[in-house]
Amino acid sequence: MSFVGGGTDLPAFYREEQGVVVSTAISKYIYVSANPKFDGGIRLAYSKTEEVDHLQKIQHRLFRATFEVLGVGGGIEVTTTADIPSKGTGLGSSSSFTVGVLNVMAAYLKRPSCPQWLAETACQIEIEHCGEPIGKQDQYAAAFGGLNVFRFNPDGTVEVCPINIPENAERNLQERILILYTGSNRSASAILKDQADRTTNQRSVRLNLRRMAKLAEDLREGLERGDLSSFGGILEENWSLKKQLSGGISTSAIDEWHDAAIAAGAEGGKLLGAGAGGFLMFYADPERHEAIVKAVGLRRIDVSFDKTGSQIIFPNPIQNHSA
Repeated sequence: MSFVGGGTDLPAFYREEQGVVVSTAISKYIYVSANPKFDGGIRLAYSKTEEVDHLQKIQHRLFRATFEVLGVGGGIEVTTTADIPSKGTGLGSSSSFTVGVLNVMAAYLKRPSCPQWLAETACQIEIEHCGEPIGKQDQYAAAFGGLNVFRFNPDGTVEVCPINIPENAERNLQERILILYTGSNRSASAILKDQADRTTNQRSVRLNLRRMAKLAEDLREGLERGDLSSFGGILEENWSLKKQLSGGISTSAIDEWHDAAIAAGAEGGKLLGAGAGGFLMFYADPERHEAIVKAVGLRRIDVSFDKTGSQIIFPNPIQNHSA
């Protein structure tokens, strides 16, 4: 769940100047399991089921690219389930999927793994192998977990800096966050490609992104002081700037929902992810949450912050797998 700075993690921006994003991992999960397949083929179960005899026949691009990177040839069955829709929600589910599959496959193949490797390899798979015009923040959030500021440097490196927020302030922040589901998913690719093109060609877009990176640092400083007084205002300014990055980021319905929430007592809000659908996030006194939900008329999703990144929760040390 990204608070401020989303869009500065795209190479069109950070290759010229440092991008900065403040985000947190949340308590919604994708579960991945792997098991040997007796006949030597490949079986994948996600929203669809694939059963093939060669990895080049795999239709799911992220699965195929992950197997190619890890050198998996066959004889394996992988299943996935998720707490939320697997794509187009703005909660980083595609990158969480990639990180989770990588982590499970590394454990299955008895290869070393760490958050840095997971994040870097997930970026490689999604951006380089699959050609997705996306940024890097979701992969790092899923791999490392916790509340962080990520800094994206022109040389391609990423700094992961946990935010040392006082415990009472973190508890207060979580209580004030309200997540509502718009009921629609969208493909981020077209929006992000348009945003990248505008970042390269329009000075106003680059200036907006520069301001968003500064807002992310301002938010980090406030959180580390335990000062939440400016949180809502920073969200609002960031959302106003983000809507100007591409024509597809907001819609009339999203604007109406946002305005209704503000009128009902929210101090700030934004759409999570690239835009056009998924989840809305608002910051408000908990006593105003019920009124906001009623005014907006969307389904509420309860979440909490998660301090851990991708984890192996049920290893099987008995069998010695090879693939």
